[in-house]
Amino acid sequence: MFFFTIILHFSTLNHCPKAFITNESKNKKHYTANMEQAIADKINQWLNGDYDEATKNVIRQLQADGNEAELTDAFYRNLEFGTGGLRGIMGVGSNRMNKYTVGMATQGLANYLKKSYPDQTISVAIAHDSRNNSDFFARVTADVFSANGIQVYLFKAMRPTPELSFAIRHFGCKSGVVLTASHNPKEYNGYKAYWNDGAQIVAPHDKNIIGEVESITSPSEVKWQRAEENIRLVGEDVDKVYIERVLGLSVNKDMILRQKNLKIVYTPLHGTGITLVPQVLEKLGFANVNVVTEQATPDGNFPTVVFPNPEEHEAMSLAVKKAKELDADLAMATDPDADRVGIAVKNHKGEWQLLNGNQTGTVLFYYMLNAWKNAGKIMGKEFVVKTIVTTNLWDKMAEKFGVECFNTLTGFKYIAGVIRELEGQKQFILGGEESYGYMLGDFVRDKDAVASCAMIAETVAYAKDKNMSLFDLMMEVYLQFGFYKEGMISITKKGRDGAQEIQNMMAGLRANPPKSINGSRTVKMYDYKTSVETDLLTGQTTKIEMESSNVLQFLLENGDKVSARPSGTEPKIKFYFSVNAPLARKEDYDLVDAQLDAKIAGIIADLNLK
Repeated sequence: MFFFTIILHFSTLNHCPKAFITNESKNKKHYTANMEQAIADKINQWLNGDYDEATKNVIRQLQADGNEAELTDAFYRNLEFGTGGLRGIMGVGSNRMNKYTVGMATQGLANYLKKSYPDQTISVAIAHDSRNNSDFFARVTADVFSANGIQVYLFKAMRPTPELSFAIRHFGCKSGVVLTASHNPKEYNGYKAYWNDGAQIVAPHDKNIIGEVESITSPSEVKWQRAEENIRLVGEDVDKVYIERVLGLSVNKDMILRQKNLKIVYTPLHGTGITLVPQVLEKLGFANVNVVTEQATPDGNFPTVVFPNPEEHEAMSLAVKKAKELDADLAMATDPDADRVGIAVKNHKGEWQLLNGNQTGTVLFYYMLNAWKNAGKIMGKEFVVKTIVTTNLWDKMAEKFGVECFNTLTGFKYIAGVIRELEGQKQFILGGEESYGYMLGDFVRDKDAVASCAMIAETVAYAKDKNMSLFDLMMEVYLQFGFYKEGMISITKKGRDGAQEIQNMMAGLRANPPKSINGSRTVKMYDYKTSVETDLLTGQTTKIEMESSNVLQFLLENGDKVSARPSGTEPKIKFYFSVNAPLARKEDYDLVDAQLDAKIAGIIADLNLK
């Protein structure tokens, strides 16, 4: 069902658009009676409960308009506080991002922090992105924490998510929150929670916090009154230290000096990246950084893009246009909270091409490993981390350079978990995943587009110093390690039975794994839900030492890989494909590329996924 959504762009607690303010409708009982009783009861709780009058007037207007669909969607459930926090459409209702859902979530988190750290001074860091109401939600979050006697380090202006992760450890905080919905459309906002190591929350804290949040059933249980003495505003002081750490990632400053006029185009897509990325690039030594002016101003309406997502061609179009005009070497875009980065470069035909997350990560991994080796920094205790649905090319490169490569479940909280376990024993170089996120160094424990932009630019400078483009460098990697190509499709099963259909699909794959896929024997099945690796040729099983997750992977005899991963929140399932073939010479690139595309198409057809 499609729901029409009313968005509240409120700047203060008790203000909402005048158009929503009206007298209570005479037809209220008529429309309420048509809804499920539980939804009607929830609406009446909001109309009669401890909610401000402006909020109640919005509900009354929806009733007067007969907008049963919107009321149903806004109240049919509570906005779920998942393992990463909250994310949802902004507006009035229990299933919306608003003052009350944010405040109740914060109270639950505050309660858990006080239980986890009894008789200790507790501090948290809070940041927000450029989205509509993000600054308001950040103030609400700070108010509630401070009212609970918790010390708050509140960024006084928008900042990238990775800087929030950095600030948690910098200030010795026990937790942190960033208000962002990442690259979601403008109607959304979110609340991302972190633990004391600067990483997003993992077990057992995730489930325990969820329990505390769910136990808050009324705004009357929330401490709303801001305690000014418990709030410290931060900004440039943290920027300075964080930027120094990013600059410290550079492995070859002399090379940058030689290539200081590298033509770089950058767009923050109306987000937080504008606060740090251009100055980091300039401080690193790049003197020709060109910002896309149409997208430089922070704006939660994202007026120049349909989705502020650097994966999308449309979102990158202005950056690519400027890159063409300048005959640039590199175009980069970061999402609104600047934790993910997409890039475009000229390919072997001189045409501008967007690289996907695996490709960008491939050249970044190759450069960093190569640079560390040449600098004599690989001593046998270094490691990198990737996720299980990311290209295996990174594993091959790590092995070649004598660096251990760990694989984790999808999500940077798991990459951060490996760093936490090996802290003081081994040296982390970088980590990444296919969805355009990378982490360099261990001073940030989440994906970091600010540091990624810096090191991607250094990678392009490295290629240019060798009279190559970044695309040439990528082909050099394929010549040495094999041409790997990845694809992904997402299947949505609509309707009430959609989620069950997907569970049935996964159960069928577990019970009857395909004997072959696209003409190649299936040799292994990795079931991350049961934590069992099965050799399908011998029947031998091995325990997978990893947290349980509903993911299946099939390894084929020819080295190709197929992964199935259902969404935990939507009736949707994603299938990931990784195929490979040798590349004997650069001139064969297009031919092999087409062969790999045909392989992926064959896998999709064989599994009947369309």
